[in-house]
Amino acid sequence: MATVAVPSLHPARLALPQTRTSVLQVVGVIDTRGRHWEVMEALDAAAGAALEAEAEILRRVGKVADSGLVSFDVSRAAGSLRSDEAHVQVRSHIEGRPVQIPSLRPGPGLSAGLGKALGELHEIPTSVVSESGMPVYDAEEVRERWLAVLDDAAATGKVPPALLSRWEEALEETALWRFRPTVVHGDLAEENILAAGGSVVGLRGWTQAHVGDPAEDMAWVYSTVPVDCLSSIEDAYDVARSEGVDKHLRDRAELVSELSLARWLLHGTRVGDPSVVADAVDMLRDLAAQVGDEPLVEPTTPRLAPVPGERQGADPDASTSPVTMVPVDSQKD
Repeated sequence: MATVAVPSLHPARLALPQTRTSVLQVVGVIDTRGRHWEVMEALDAAAGAALEAEAEILRRVGKVADSGLVSFDVSRAAGSLRSDEAHVQVRSHIEGRPVQIPSLRPGPGLSAGLGKALGELHEIPTSVVSESGMPVYDAEEVRERWLAVLDDAAATGKVPPALLSRWEEALEETALWRFRPTVVHGDLAEENILAAGGSVVGLRGWTQAHVGDPAEDMAWVYSTVPVDCLSSIEDAYDVARSEGVDKHLRDRAELVSELSLARWLLHGTRVGDPSVVADAVDMLRDLAAQVGDEPLVEPTTPRLAPVPGERQGADPDASTSPVTMVPVDSQKD
């Protein structure tokens, strides 16, 4: 199937990666010219559509990488095969290994490299995503989407009232929501960040890419990396950003981390999975015990008036996985 999709590809042997999920199978192939490819087979129609949409984003981000505006690379789609029986796409392979979070250390090196790559990611022209047909949200639309999550989570009756108040106060704090929308990867995880030689050399997994709040990507950083590495990451990130320091980036990232638990609850409720609901409820209770009555950010401006009109329901499946909360005391570093 790969040779049909890319006629110049003559396989010599199999290689990594070799993975399979319920919707996607990936097999590495080395051809007779020594080129390394990834053959991706979608196992249902939705996965096939996602492959095609991601390929368009990769093509456009690839042009940005070729121009030297970012230091990391992305896979490039070389061809595809679509029939009633199969949907196969062949992409170039990016060398590098998934970043190992426990191995991060403060100072120059991979921590700074991660911050640099994320800063460059958020400097990519938003037209790269918007012209790919992916979602675009301005700051107010981002806030409205989180308000919808808050409303739907409150309606379940399973969220501690202290958390609902904490989130509502943050969502109504005007200063937090003055940011310039950027390209957002949307699905940062260790397996989607490829590193080599102390630098980030590739990003993959772009199916959730959109234009919106960069804090959605940074939430993964604050909730995952060692606390003593955060300053190195933030310093490199700020240098890579042209608009300067976003004073409330970390506040919004914490809010995203916390609200991701509400999304996990909504997902479990929607699919009718008691184990997911129970898991989300336990994490929400733990979070409520950690934060108590402390506000996420001290109010500095008058509250926003309620937004008129009917709010749109939240889409709990928009998030691919829950984000583990970073301990509150680490926010003081």
